[in-house]
Amino acid sequence: MSHTLKLGFIGLGIMGTPMAGHLLKAGHTLFVHTRGKVPAELAESGATVCTHARGVAERADIVFIMVPDTPDVEAVLFGDNGVAQGLQAGKTVVDCSSIDPIATRGFAQRIQALGCGYLDAPVSGGEVGAKAASLTIMVGGEPEVFERVKPLFQLMGKNVTLVGGNGDGQTTKVANQIIVALNIAAVGEALLFASKAGADPARVRQALMGGFAASRVLEVHGQRMVDRSFAPGFRIALHQKDLNLALQSARTLGVALPQTAGAAQLMNACSALGHGQQDHSALVRALEALAQHTVSPDAGEAPAVS
Repeated sequence: MSHTLKLGFIGLGIMGTPMAGHLLKAGHTLFVHTRGKVPAELAESGATVCTHARGVAERADIVFIMVPDTPDVEAVLFGDNGVAQGLQAGKTVVDCSSIDPIATRGFAQRIQALGCGYLDAPVSGGEVGAKAASLTIMVGGEPEVFERVKPLFQLMGKNVTLVGGNGDGQTTKVANQIIVALNIAAVGEALLFASKAGADPARVRQALMGGFAASRVLEVHGQRMVDRSFAPGFRIALHQKDLNLALQSARTLGVALPQTAGAAQLMNACSALGHGQQDHSALVRALEALAQHTVSPDAGEAPAVS
């Protein structure tokens, strides 16, 4: 963009911090708020720290939100010292969180009643995509509001699409999470099968990457399973939440999602086993527990005996 904007960013976690950083690096004035401590890289780069969400909204013309779940967004928007209390007509709120599409439509109506624009713009790409500014951003809202914010989205992502009206961005993200979860489960089953049969899972993965089974999940999460590298880019607990949204919406719509239900149960099993804060590629741990066999040994373990 050719001029400096006053922007706000609320929620500076694994995803929010690099996303906010890209806005700041582009030369925009940034006002931030988060539940914990504001990351040093933002404060030291010139971001102004506000004590509450209302303060961000009072100072910024466009406010981005990136928090974990539907109740968190509601609290940020409409709680004590929330965004709504600091808005003036003409400002815009952009929610990049992944939350309930139906609740999103209600939030949008309440913000629009204040004379402000509202976009739901959940993202996909994980921590890696957030840091690389290569996120996929799925947007719901009015076209004119989208066009105003689009240059800012392009600072954070590469695939930016206006899907439809408010709530449609969230619906698209739920669909995305269904596909990703089922792919992770499929890759986990395939590599576990290969390992149990005595094949080298690393070489099996390498071979499959050259065929029709190739996918981004096989490439990235398949490698994580082989390497036993489950530090979170996107936590199982958050993917659980997204699959719950899918199943709740499916009940409302009268749609059967049997494969999604199965993936959700594997996520639940992982959490029960204590892996809820690991990367969602650790879904394979639930399959391994059922098979009493791991794709490859964890650090410090002897190779599994089939």
